[in-house]
Amino acid sequence: MRRTELQDYLDQLLETARFRDYCPNGLQVEGRDTIRRIVTGVTASQALLEAAIACDADAIIVHHGYFWRGEDGRIAGTRKTRLASLLRHDINLFAFHLPLDAHPELGNNAQLARLMGWTVEGRFAEQEIGFFGALATDTSAAEVADALAAKLDRQPLLIGDASRNVRRIAWCTGAAQDYFEQALAVGADLYVSGEISEQTVHLARESGAPFIAAGHHATERYGVQALGAHLAERFGLECRFIEIDNPV
Repeated sequence: MRRTELQDYLDQLLETARFRDYCPNGLQVEGRDTIRRIVTGVTASQALLEAAIACDADAIIVHHGYFWRGEDGRIAGTRKTRLASLLRHDINLFAFHLPLDAHPELGNNAQLARLMGWTVEGRFAEQEIGFFGALATDTSAAEVADALAAKLDRQPLLIGDASRNVRRIAWCTGAAQDYFEQALAVGADLYVSGEISEQTVHLARESGAPFIAAGHHATERYGVQALGAHLAERFGLECRFIEIDNPV
C-alpha cells in the first residue's frame, strides 16, 4: 500500500481535520513509500522504535507521538535519538491523539467500553471526547474498580465512596481527570479516567461521586490495537501491536 493512500484513509477514517489538538495528527515522520508491515503501540518511545526496527516495519502507528504544543522544538537529546532511528531506517510514524480517543468504534473510549461491557449512551465534554452509559447490572464503585483491575491487569485508584451504587458511568481514557465535573453534569454516579490530580480527590469526596484512576497507559492500549486489526482486515497489511510496559 502506498504511504499516501494509507495517510488519506486514516485521516478520513479518524476525521483528523475536525479536532483541535495538542499535536499534529496523521503522518508525523515520513518514511518509505510502500507500506506492508505496521507496528502499533501506545507511545512512540525509543523502545517501541527499536522493536519496530527489529520487525522490519514500514510504519509505526501510535496514540502518543511527537511535537506536542509547548515543547522545546530543538532536535537534541532523546528527540534527536528517536528521529534519527526513524530516518535511518526509513520508517513512517503516524500518530493519532484525540481522534483515536473519540472514534465511535475504534477509539480508546469505545474499546474500553467494549472490554468492560459498558453500554454507550452518549458523549460529553470538549469535542465530545468523553463517553457515558450504563453497566450491565447495578454494582458498587468498588466492584467496578475490581473489574477494571482484572481486565487491565493494573490496580486502579478509587477515591470516594466505594460502596456507592453505580447505575450511570462516565469515562474518558488518559489524562482526562479535568472532565470530572462535566461527567457529573450528565448524571454519572462514577467517573473513570486514566490519571488523577490533587483537586480530583476533593471533588470526589465532596460531590459524593467516586472517581477511579485506572492508568493512562492501561486505558489507552486498545484503540491502536483495534485500528491495526481494522487495517489488517481491510487492506491485508501485516499489523502487530507491541506492548511497552508503563506503570502510569
